[in-house]
Amino acid sequence: MPIQIHLNNEQSVQAIGSFEAVVRQCIERAAEMEGAMQGEVSVTFVDDETIRQLNRQYRHVDQPTDVLSFPLEGGSPGPEEDSDIPLLFGDIVISVPRAVEQAEAYGHSLDRELGFLATHGFLHLLGYDHEDEQEETRMFQRQEEVLASLGLNR
Repeated sequence: MPIQIHLNNEQSVQAIGSFEAVVRQCIERAAEMEGAMQGEVSVTFVDDETIRQLNRQYRHVDQPTDVLSFPLEGGSPGPEEDSDIPLLFGDIVISVPRAVEQAEAYGHSLDRELGFLATHGFLHLLGYDHEDEQEETRMFQRQEEVLASLGLNR
């Protein structure tokens, strides 16, 4: 069973139909590259105020951010999890206004920025982190491999 991706739109900045495909492609490619094809992930698109509230509540940082990840079962499936029941990877929350701003600031497309944020969030659900330099290098290299494989270069 392929990875199941549920998209939710809770913002009014932009219709998600314009970027739904790229978000799905990035998560599917990351799942394929990580060997995590059985599972479910939810992606919710929000405004800056909503993500600020979530950031304050869960990370104790009272400011908006671009993406938050909330792992549920976490990690890629291991041999003992070889059942037909998909893992619940967790939730990714993306601020669309922040993505628009960052795409403009970095001089690339909104598709590329949203693809980056979706991939970044998904890799966090799989256990990637960037708390130290080595882990950050590993995570950002993997993100770029996923995006490059889909032609989403800077």
